[in-house]
Amino acid sequence: IDELVQRKVDSIQDFVWQQQLRYYWESSGISNSSHSASTNALVSDQQETNCFIHHSDARIAYGYEYMGATSRLVITPLTDRCWLTLTGSFALKLGAAPAGPAGTGKTESSKDLAKAMAIQCVVFNC
Repeated sequence: IDELVQRKVDSIQDFVWQQQLRYYWESSGISNSSHSASTNALVSDQQETNCFIHHSDARIAYGYEYMGATSRLVITPLTDRCWLTLTGSFALKLGAAPAGPAGTGKTESSKDLAKAMAIQCVVFNC
């Protein structure tokens, strides 16, 4: 929040705001309507709502997979870029394979993001 104040962010279109992992409760676009077989009458016409995660241009459905209490990493500019790349690829239904020197937090960053998105994360060390 301090960074948002220091940079005087005053618009939801500002990139500093867009790069935050944000949670919204919104309509998923799926109608909950059903028809009664005997009367052919509309029983309910409510939109199904769901939790969605917004991160830059990515919109991802929340996974509802409880992974335990979230341990927070120290967020660095490198972590921010990693998360933006991972959420962008996930929103496009692609995978990601962070690469770099050993001990820089690639695995922990990926696992921490998966916890924040409530999705299962499987890490392969090959």
